[in-house]
Amino acid sequence: MFTFGLIQLNSYDSVIAINSIQIMFFKILTVAGLATVEIYAAIPAGFAFGLSPWTIFFASLTGGFVGVFVAAFLGDKIRSLFHKNKPTKEAAEKKHPAILKLWNKYGIIGLGFLGTVSVGAPISIAVGIGLNANIKKLVTWCCIGVLTRCIVFTLVGYYGLLLI
Repeated sequence: MFTFGLIQLNSYDSVIAINSIQIMFFKILTVAGLATVEIYAAIPAGFAFGLSPWTIFFASLTGGFVGVFVAAFLGDKIRSLFHKNKPTKEAAEKKHPAILKLWNKYGIIGLGFLGTVSVGAPISIAVGIGLNANIKKLVTWCCIGVLTRCIVFTLVGYYGLLLI
């Protein structure tokens, strides 16, 4: 039996408090893990878990940043593996003219920011690595896209739940 002023707790209450902290930690970890792959799934999961919007925002932001840096790190290793048998630039232009046209029109900002907002950071980084983009600039724009995406979708989820 523990006594804190007028509050008395037995050992069962402290076990319940520890378990609820563990459960909350696993909920936050799940949101961050989902955001590593896809933010579209992470933010609704956070609201389904009953987490606060700030917790959802920071967990999904952290997970999104982790996804960006892991994809960039692994992508560099994969690029070195695939570029041993790299085709010539003319052959690549003939094979994928639409991708090259979009790349020339929107560049690294379009791929990093708009690609992250629409399809996700890991896919944007994979495409950028395939197009031999500057990885530092691509990671910067992907991080800005992750931040924007987390802000927008957390606000949409929060205000959408207020309407219900």
